[in-house]
Amino acid sequence: MARITGSYPEDLDLLIEGAVEAGVFGGKSDALREFVREYFEDNETERIAAAVALYERERVTLGDAARLADVDRWTMREILRDHGVELRFGLADEDDAAYESKTARELEFSDEVSDDEESRTK
Repeated sequence: MARITGSYPEDLDLLIEGAVEAGVFGGKSDALREFVREYFEDNETERIAAAVALYERERVTLGDAARLADVDRWTMREILRDHGVELRFGLADEDDAAYESKTARELEFSDEVSDDEESRTK
């Protein structure tokens, strides 16, 4: 888990301490995690902007950017194109290869052939 150090006004610190003492949160870290999580859940535009920036700076893969933006990979590709971000192709590293392999194994294909497909093969 990542660690961050920051500053915020004393009043916010007191409110967080009070919420912890009241049993609302298990600790200050729990409170801050919840606040950030809720912020990105409530602010889709900012969540997508963060994912685009990370992808553009090559900090995350397309799959990671899609997960962070809470969209599928195809939608993320369109979002990146709309933001003028060049797509990277190929595998970045072993983790990216493992992710792609796992995703491919999870794909489901239907064995049924539709009437249209059957007539095209004849």
